[in-house]
Amino acid sequence: MCGIIGIIGKDDVAERLVEGLRRLEYRGYDSAGVATIHDGAIERRRAEGKLANLVKELDRDPLPGTTGIAHTRWATHGAPTTNNAHPHATKEVALVHNGIIENFKALREELTARGRVFDSETDTEVVAHLVSELVEQGISPKDAVAQVLPRLHGAFALAILFRSSPDMLIGARLGSPLVVGYGDGETYLGSDALALAPLTQRIAYLEEGDWVIVTAGGAEIFDRDNNPVERPITISGVTGELISKGNHRHYMLKEIYEQPVVVAQTLRSYLRRMEDQVSLPVPDFDLGAIRRVTIVACGTSYYAGMVAKYWFEQFARVPVDIDVASEFRYRAPVMEDGGLMIVISQSGETADTLAALRHARSEGQKIAAVVNVPTSTMAREADLLLPTHAGPEIGVASTKAFTCQLAVLAAFAANLARAKGRLDGKAEKELVRHLAEAPAALNAALAYDESIEAMAHLVAGARDVLYLGRGPDYPLALEGALKLKEISYIHAEGYAAGEMKHGPIALIDDKVPVIVLAPSGPLFEKTVSNMQEVQARGGKVVLISDYDGVQAAGEGCIATITMPKVHPLIAPMVYAVPVQLLAYHVAVAKGTDVDQPRNLAKSVTVE
Repeated sequence: MCGIIGIIGKDDVAERLVEGLRRLEYRGYDSAGVATIHDGAIERRRAEGKLANLVKELDRDPLPGTTGIAHTRWATHGAPTTNNAHPHATKEVALVHNGIIENFKALREELTARGRVFDSETDTEVVAHLVSELVEQGISPKDAVAQVLPRLHGAFALAILFRSSPDMLIGARLGSPLVVGYGDGETYLGSDALALAPLTQRIAYLEEGDWVIVTAGGAEIFDRDNNPVERPITISGVTGELISKGNHRHYMLKEIYEQPVVVAQTLRSYLRRMEDQVSLPVPDFDLGAIRRVTIVACGTSYYAGMVAKYWFEQFARVPVDIDVASEFRYRAPVMEDGGLMIVISQSGETADTLAALRHARSEGQKIAAVVNVPTSTMAREADLLLPTHAGPEIGVASTKAFTCQLAVLAAFAANLARAKGRLDGKAEKELVRHLAEAPAALNAALAYDESIEAMAHLVAGARDVLYLGRGPDYPLALEGALKLKEISYIHAEGYAAGEMKHGPIALIDDKVPVIVLAPSGPLFEKTVSNMQEVQARGGKVVLISDYDGVQAAGEGCIATITMPKVHPLIAPMVYAVPVQLLAYHVAVAKGTDVDQPRNLAKSVTVE
């Protein structure tokens, strides 16, 4: 979602604020702005569109000041215009905000009735007026914020600048992450450690409901009841090198190519190769007593959960429910005693998934979190943390996080199977051996990049595309369709191959490419049968299979993509590569913004 950075510095901060915003561009945004205090007044520069527009504005009209805040906005309330861009300001305060103030209409009506005049359509501006109104009455910034925060319903991370206190910022978080960074005579606020990486690696993560007074000398943190609290300072380990594109054209392509390495890193944390055993962190509950698993996630993480459902039921013989996080709480789910919820999230901050976690906790469920940010809110609130070790993922369309999630979930399924007495030593050894083959297989899959690029034009001109798969390849079909939609803006749908004859086959004609995922194996013949039904009706098929599969069924396809032959356990990881590369090359052929597709945000921290 939106990005926040604040600096109390020794010198002018505008340039460093903009650099921090550049590190947050991956989240997705449609306007940006900066505010500082200079000569006793708050000054702002804001612009619609990309950060380059804000840079032009600052070049035209520089912004001095040693204390400042900055923001990239993804529009929720109000269109992406300059007036709606953050920071929002009155004469006394300026602030930036991630999240949604759900009761903003009532607050706005109240403020308007008292004569306050609004310049924007946003929910955020009401917070600026609420705080400003109290400060104008002579109340201190600290007491003003303490009075306003309990009035805000919804989710927020705030960074607030005060004209009367030019050497201080106040930050607050509820349902949206915020961190404090400690430097040498400087202090910082940021949406995440990545924004602050060039400035410091000494980070404190605010807990839910915390708010903080930041000065050049440090930070004073309070909990939601306004009690002073200490939050540990940790070393983030995030560096500039981790987010360089290197020699790749886009972050997304770089991250696709990183998958062999990051999957290997992830598996190294969960496999003991000397003993050929799976080794997960020991939870503080009896894993063998788990009677039911509920998996909750959004988007690409949800499709990773769909694959995992096959594994958990096949290996551990434990029933699995899976829900889209935004729907989970609203169907009054029945949570049985002895249940485990697995939440899956790249950021560990996805609002819907976090709300589902807390609902499950209130129902007595144990919680396991598969996340890429081990200091995230989900990680801190889980009973069992299962990090993915994918490193920062900058491209909005998830790639390496997905394959690392699959690696972790496969290892966890095996671990649960062993705890349930369903996996003996010989079977575990075989499973570990196949998982250990995944990085090399991913690397082999990347070797077909050029051939995928060469056939991307066959898809780039389409208006609609269908993806088909069976078993664990069905979620891969859904993921392939999502990737194509996200970055190329072509309408695409994924279907279980056997469902074609139940309606979708009516869409088939010679203008609809059909991408078929069919590794050779027990489901191959059935999938090919469905593929041939498509071909018989003039459908243009792109077959993704291994050498044996392509030889058996490739005739009559407009293109084939040959993958290495792998064990079915790791096939979902390996077959993620061609669907990612196909979406990428189609998007490049169409000239879309691959890393920052329109209307999308990386970390969705509002419902």
